[in-house]
Amino acid sequence: MALNSEVRKAIAEGSKRIIIDGVMGQRYIGSAAKAKDLYVAIKGTPGNDLGAFLDGPTIEVFGNAQDMTGNTMSSGRIVVHGNAWDVTGLSLRGGRILVRGSSGFRVGIHMKEFGKERPAIVIGGTTGDYLGEYMAGGNILVLGEGVPEGESPVGSFIGTGIHGGSIYVRGKVEKHQLGMGASISDLGAEDVKLLDELITDFENAFNVKVERDWSKFTKIKPLSSRPFTGRFDSTAIWN
Repeated sequence: MALNSEVRKAIAEGSKRIIIDGVMGQRYIGSAAKAKDLYVAIKGTPGNDLGAFLDGPTIEVFGNAQDMTGNTMSSGRIVVHGNAWDVTGLSLRGGRILVRGSSGFRVGIHMKEFGKERPAIVIGGTTGDYLGEYMAGGNILVLGEGVPEGESPVGSFIGTGIHGGSIYVRGKVEKHQLGMGASISDLGAEDVKLLDELITDFENAFNVKVERDWSKFTKIKPLSSRPFTGRFDSTAIWN
């Protein structure tokens, strides 16, 4: 695509600050960029796979983002001032994604961590079904801003197949919303410390204030590291 060619050319020439105005659905913006001191501002609505395989730069979207934002991202930051739709943070391996508004289905699917790399996704509003599906590491925080008292900011099948990492939700979460392999847990001191840091980052990114009533937060964690043990016959032969 012409836009991505121009962005890659600017990076190769040593640009450290790139502003793209009037974006209208172009895909793969910033994909595979590696310059850690690079900042890319996007005004408009980028298309799918924004920041795919990102490794270091910061991308800030002054608008909404589409599907698969931060796909297989290794490090860096993606900040979205609007909403980010389905499959945000697919296979996220490192770095951080902050979304001021809401996101869609399968947020954080296949998230993972290695060593000190612990990726995080913070969603200001709501998410759809299958939040944290097959999650293997990292942290997801859903703040549920604007959700009426007594309603849930997340959908069903939360943490289906989760075997690592943690999901935190500010607001109502009931057991029937959990997927296979997920369980509800009380917050500990380390959880509160992590949440405070994530919320502070969110507040600074969007110039907002978030209530810190820890009694309103729910932690969802894996029941085990092998949630499907015993549910498949390893000797089965498929013709």
